[in-house]
Amino acid sequence: MLWLLFKTFFLTGLVSFGGGYAIIPVIEAEVVRQGWMNTQKFTDIVAIAGMSPGPIATNTAVFTGFQMEGWKGAAISAFAMVLPSLVFVLIVASFFNRLNHSRVMKSIFYGLRPVVIALILFAAVKFALSTGMAAEVNMHTASLTGIFIVSLYSLVKRGTHPAYVIAMAGLVGMALYS
Repeated sequence: MLWLLFKTFFLTGLVSFGGGYAIIPVIEAEVVRQGWMNTQKFTDIVAIAGMSPGPIATNTAVFTGFQMEGWKGAAISAFAMVLPSLVFVLIVASFFNRLNHSRVMKSIFYGLRPVVIALILFAAVKFALSTGMAAEVNMHTASLTGIFIVSLYSLVKRGTHPAYVIAMAGLVGMALYS
């Protein structure tokens, strides 16, 4: 099982472009396909990983590895997830000055931006659907949508620190759903 965790998260880390949120659907597809957990449990892990310090994709790998094989699974999953990025960064750093001014590289990264945005939006929609937030319109859905809108407004328009938004949303959730 440790080898399978390493292989899964190494390959996931290898194709991780656009940051953690963009790769969450890939991790979910692998974790659910492997039968390690269902979508609901994975969604819970992503929620915890998102609130934990550090990169969400690596945190998700750590939590998944821990669920499967304890501390060894967590360590193997984390190492496998970051290894491709580490190697890539070391290679790019050694050629940075030449690559930094390359029109081809600038064009490649410019072309990847819309894909990254699409992957992030896909992860958000999938998360909303799997939590039942977008399943039907009722008071529960309306209150979740309200929390979302106020949180987004606070972050984008008011410049509120994300830690405050998370804390307030947690308190509101506790008040509404306890």
